[in-house]
Amino acid sequence: MTKKASSSSKETDRKSAGPKFVWTRKDLVGLDELSADEIVHILDTAQTFQEVSTRSIKKVPALRGKVVALLFFEDSTRTRMSFELAASRLSADTVFLSGKGSSTSKGETTLDTVRNVEAMGVDAFVIRHSQSGAPHQLTEKVKVPIINAGDGQHEHPTQGLLDIFTIRQRLGSLEGVKVAIVGDIAHSRVARSNIIGLRKLGAEVVVVGPPTLVPSTITAMGCEISHSLDDILDEVDVINMLRIQFERFESNLFPSLREYSSLFGMNAKRLAKCNKNVLIMHPGPINRGVELTSEVADGPNSCILQQVTNGLAVRMAVLYLVSRGRD
Repeated sequence: MTKKASSSSKETDRKSAGPKFVWTRKDLVGLDELSADEIVHILDTAQTFQEVSTRSIKKVPALRGKVVALLFFEDSTRTRMSFELAASRLSADTVFLSGKGSSTSKGETTLDTVRNVEAMGVDAFVIRHSQSGAPHQLTEKVKVPIINAGDGQHEHPTQGLLDIFTIRQRLGSLEGVKVAIVGDIAHSRVARSNIIGLRKLGAEVVVVGPPTLVPSTITAMGCEISHSLDDILDEVDVINMLRIQFERFESNLFPSLREYSSLFGMNAKRLAKCNKNVLIMHPGPINRGVELTSEVADGPNSCILQQVTNGLAVRMAVLYLVSRGRD
């Protein structure tokens, strides 16, 4: 499928018709609650921030004097560093608290921890938590904005946004694009945020994986299911390979990594069956040789590092909008 490198008519209409869009939300805890207009506004705002990372001095004063608290009750490298750099480039100060070193490890509730940090005068929270719904519950209890950096098996909204931003950047439009999300759908908050956002912007989604990792209920989100990667290779424009989340497994959900890789891993042989311009994505970290071979992960169809770069601009946009967008 060939895509024109221009915005879709719907996105153009949103930009040209009516008054300038005004962001009104205090928090960003999921894409499910956002309208298509709000998602497009975040993407457009991120696009304006892309240039900052190319400057010799990589800063703008948009959030000067603000303090962003990064509360990561679950391990993270990329997401934490991306948010920390995004806040820095907006000239905000950051404080970091991990679950292992916080008072929650001594029995304090997450709510009490957040309230105590809020009392110190922070202006926004970025929260990652192993319990689904934790950031949503906190929005009702604190006055400052909360951004969800991943909650349990529920959503990872900024990862979904940066994936969608990358597709729009490369293909020009989401309308009519067909995206395959491959792998551990059952445990993936990234898959859920992607499905929600992509569907709202007019994309088609097919989820692919073994029956043990693809719940049949996922069709309620408006996507197709395939248990064969080979069957859909020639009909998709984007293939987003998910990490196998061994840490969330309660039992063996497939016979072996070797078998999983042979059935659902992207390699050169499978890539040759795809559209020559197909985009290969992965939210990271990659289990090389399982989800992707190195020749695919590092090849010309891969936009994995572009996703990482775009994550900075998207998170700058989100931090800016919840902190200043309502002013």
